[in-house]
Amino acid sequence: MKTLLTALQEGRLVELPEGSKEECLQFLSRIIEASPDLHAASAVEEAVLSREKTKNSGIGHGWACPIARTANEGELLCAVGWSPGGIDYGSSDRKRVHIIVVYYVPDSRRNEYLKEISGLDKAIQKFPDLQNLPALQDIAQARNKLLDLITASLESTAPDAKARMIRLEAKAISVAAELAPKPMFFVELSKIFPVTIIIIPGTRSTVLTHEPDLINQLEAHPNLGELLAKDNRLEHGNYLVLVRSSTSYLPDRVLYDCLAINTIPPAHPNGALPAVRA
Repeated sequence: MKTLLTALQEGRLVELPEGSKEECLQFLSRIIEASPDLHAASAVEEAVLSREKTKNSGIGHGWACPIARTANEGELLCAVGWSPGGIDYGSSDRKRVHIIVVYYVPDSRRNEYLKEISGLDKAIQKFPDLQNLPALQDIAQARNKLLDLITASLESTAPDAKARMIRLEAKAISVAAELAPKPMFFVELSKIFPVTIIIIPGTRSTVLTHEPDLINQLEAHPNLGELLAKDNRLEHGNYLVLVRSSTSYLPDRVLYDCLAINTIPPAHPNGALPAVRA
């Protein structure tokens, strides 16, 4: 469960926008593709959608774990999405899916992935509380549910010393999430920010976020509204902007709810870049 725990630490847990199964998988795939240490030629979105056409990744009880297999070298990664209302996923038990864990699996990490997915599935089947996903009220509760899953899996699979160590890590994430101001993300290699963008033709775009640099970059973009409407995403400077949802207002104004991902690793206090953790 170390990969899932790392995803929570590095901010790869998001609330999914309302939309189809395919749109949600595209959204999570793009978050993985934005990881700075991912191979440049990795087509995560294409691999996930292609595999999903032949094999449904729903594992039951409101959970799904689609994967992107690759021959490239690299680390096992995942991104997690929580859907408040659930997604019509076509799972064998016909239940709507509330949590999707998308895995990026290099061939060299296949055994590591199989061990993780086996532990995840066993924990979900064994503990009824992990199946009560419709009751989740917000992203904090979704995070706690995932930490419960990690802890439950460790109870039966990890050596005592290692299990205690990872449980402490999970507890630290939970406590920090409660104490930190919202929104809060655990980020090391990338930064993720909620962004609201208001497009009014004939006037300068309005960008609402807590990052001044992001505001300056986006509000200066000459074709911001056109590109967001066309692709639901924008790569500009060191940011990748992903549209979660959009709302149109008369006469021709559009409000975009987005996530912006800073793809440049933060500098270490002494000026060096931080090392990539295994």
